[in-house]
Amino acid sequence: MDSTGYGDWIRDFETARRERAGQGDPDWRTGVPLHPAIRRSVQRFQVGEDGDGAELITKAEAAGDAEYASAVRMFVAEERNHARLLALLLASGGAPTIGSHWSDRIFVTLRRALGLRLELLVLMIAEVVALRYYRALRDGGEDALTREVAGRVLADEERHVPFHCHRLRRALRPLPAPARVLVTSGWRAALAAACLVVAVDHGPALRRLGVGRGRFAVEVVRSSGPIAASMR
Repeated sequence: MDSTGYGDWIRDFETARRERAGQGDPDWRTGVPLHPAIRRSVQRFQVGEDGDGAELITKAEAAGDAEYASAVRMFVAEERNHARLLALLLASGGAPTIGSHWSDRIFVTLRRALGLRLELLVLMIAEVVALRYYRALRDGGEDALTREVAGRVLADEERHVPFHCHRLRRALRPLPAPARVLVTSGWRAALAAACLVVAVDHGPALRRLGVGRGRFAVEVVRSSGPIAASMR
């Protein structure tokens, strides 16, 4: 990826958009009712994907980099598509979406109260947790449609994390090296705490998916080391 600007990221998002358009939606007619634990878990993640992203777009535009703001709008569009896919997955099995969940309200409140750099650090907590969650749902889902939807979302999330790392690396660069280490160490500690909450909240679903709370938390925390190094 371009080490200075966001042209490569824009092209990457645009390529993914064209591929989605060519691929079309999954065959929703193949859906089956989800196990109650997985249904509740997917409902909660769907709420988290369903934010409008207006605050992030506004902050990105205020940063004064038109290419970055354009890339952020494309990122937000992909997140909205995730919410749509998860809502249709639920509907295909006869389950509704839910209006809100306490964990999402906390994340949204924190993100909106902060500047762009700190908002991205909070957002990255959710993104890194989502990487492991959607991989578990893809690998352990009990029907083909669930595995397909999870795989599509996961493919996007695997691009989102390095995209945000790119921006955070530039945002943290002016800080002295010890300060960068302090920031990323604090981020890892916050991620570990958030991950434990998610592991408890989604424990029944994780067990059903063959992962379990402990393994989920350990693997998320372990994955954060290289990501924090990339931010620095």
